[in-house]
Amino acid sequence: MSSTRSHSNAPTKLLDSINTPADVRLLNERQLPQLCGEVREFLLKSVSQSSGHLASGLGTVELTVALHYVYATPYDQIVWDVGHQAYPHKILTGRKEAMHTIRQKNGLHPFPWRPESEYDTLSVGHSSTSISAALGMAIAAQRNHSQQKVVAVIGDGAITAGMAFEAMNHAGDIKPDMLVILNDNEMSISENVGALNNHLARVLSSNFYTSIREGGKRLLQGMPSISQLASRAEEHMKGIVTPGIIFEELGFNYIGPIDGHNVNLLVQTLRNMRHLKGPQFLHIVTRKGKGYAPAEKDPIGYHGVPKFDPSTTSLPTSAPKTPSYSQVFGDWLCDMAAQDPKLMAVTPAMREGSGMVEFSQKYPDQYFDVAIAEQHAVTFGAGLAIGGYHPVVAIYSTFLQRGYDQLIHDVAMQELPVLFAIDRAGIVGADGPTHQGAFDISYMRCVPNMVIMTPSDENECRNMLYTGHLYQGPAAVRYPRGNGVGVPYDAVMQQLEIGKGRLVREGEGVAILNFGTWLGDALKCAETLNASVADMRFVKPLDHELIEQLASQHELLVTLEEGAIAGGAGSAVSEYLAQQGHHVQVLHLGLPDVFIKHGTQDEIRAELELDKAGILAQIQRRMAKV
Repeated sequence: MSSTRSHSNAPTKLLDSINTPADVRLLNERQLPQLCGEVREFLLKSVSQSSGHLASGLGTVELTVALHYVYATPYDQIVWDVGHQAYPHKILTGRKEAMHTIRQKNGLHPFPWRPESEYDTLSVGHSSTSISAALGMAIAAQRNHSQQKVVAVIGDGAITAGMAFEAMNHAGDIKPDMLVILNDNEMSISENVGALNNHLARVLSSNFYTSIREGGKRLLQGMPSISQLASRAEEHMKGIVTPGIIFEELGFNYIGPIDGHNVNLLVQTLRNMRHLKGPQFLHIVTRKGKGYAPAEKDPIGYHGVPKFDPSTTSLPTSAPKTPSYSQVFGDWLCDMAAQDPKLMAVTPAMREGSGMVEFSQKYPDQYFDVAIAEQHAVTFGAGLAIGGYHPVVAIYSTFLQRGYDQLIHDVAMQELPVLFAIDRAGIVGADGPTHQGAFDISYMRCVPNMVIMTPSDENECRNMLYTGHLYQGPAAVRYPRGNGVGVPYDAVMQQLEIGKGRLVREGEGVAILNFGTWLGDALKCAETLNASVADMRFVKPLDHELIEQLASQHELLVTLEEGAIAGGAGSAVSEYLAQQGHHVQVLHLGLPDVFIKHGTQDEIRAELELDKAGILAQIQRRMAKV
């Protein structure tokens, strides 16, 4: 592709001239490596000043440039899976100057987001959705007699989910024109990347190879035995030189693996594949954190980063005064495993986030990372329970949504003793609507046989995990992202009485029924109001006796929870009061009926009037009406 402008003597960098992908397509192909270097430099500088996802984007620079160079976006549609790797995409699609606002309140969304840009074809955040959506788009383009091309970009982690294979199985059956790109940054196959595989990719994607392959098939159609033999021979040869036989069996034409950091090779391969008919699969190998040595060395540590100085070799650290709730869980898990050899811990690819690193090292035979497969994680836990073991499924609130049917059908309906340690419950912050843990109380509360606990501090969390582990049925302990409040652990873990709360302050007029870790703010508000405060502990079963006591002694009950008001803990209180014929006034405080946008946890709480000042103000406004 020839360029209509010359940059050889230009005083500014190439990236300065790029406002949309159309500008990328004006460049000479020889200029693309330089553009990639500038995008990588810009990304590193931008994220180091704003915080955000880094290593994934550094690994996809060349792929992003090649895709926008070959495909006529936004007419052609690119679907990014999850979206951690889409920062270079944002840089090239008109959002370069706003990158410093990413993940910040009123700034750029952390992931591709349809309302933000016409180049973002699917709003994402949860993994493994890209192939299903791309298949739907490809079928729509086909039905509309459109020439649109559709590409799904999925990572090696996201492709482990069953949903990705369900979509590929469907695509292989109905055979639309679409391309799936596997961005593989696992080092174990790096030896497969080299001259041979790059040569094979060029050959297998070329018009010459395709015409011979399809022409040969037509020629042999009338000779079934020879055709079958030839087909087996072709598959055998491709199976020898490529690892893609599974994708071929799913109905895709497999190309690769190729070097995902060779932008010119990517351009050449994508050009060849752009015009191929049917479902295509391109396997590229990249290095997470490419171009920045500390991120290459520690891609997990540099996945999501705070503000930092790129000239240093380590990220800034500050020892928290109190442990995070994830660490509280991790400590409990190790302590409990020391007592119970039948404890089995399960996580869907969230070892670090869920605080399970130490446990995985100390008790490797009791640790199971099932990859990004939440449905499997839940039912796998059910199977362990049936076998007489004591499973603990550690999972983020927003990810348990993906295993909801399994929670109902395979665990709760069968009353199996599976403990769900639900991390990131409530307001998560900068990752935005796709990751806020708003709905777990609502979607679990309606499920029979469930026990749901809401700890108010780290010691309560530890005791509730212990209680749930001993309980002979399905139980859940939900706890937020962030640190504890400084309450020391009991010397010996305590088994709590199921369904019993505690009265922590006696006042008059108003009673605050607290569900979760906002107890400290509730008590501070109560001091101003001279209100009573109950730490309810259990959403299900509710402490009906305590509710009756508070309803008979106060004019206003205030329920407080870090979850959706709709169907939440407060709703459970009101339902019970209505059933009993109580006419006490009730105010529900929690997350409103909207998807909570991104920002810091403190910013979101302040905006929703769920910080100390906001809680007090809402109660006072309601008291004026009582």
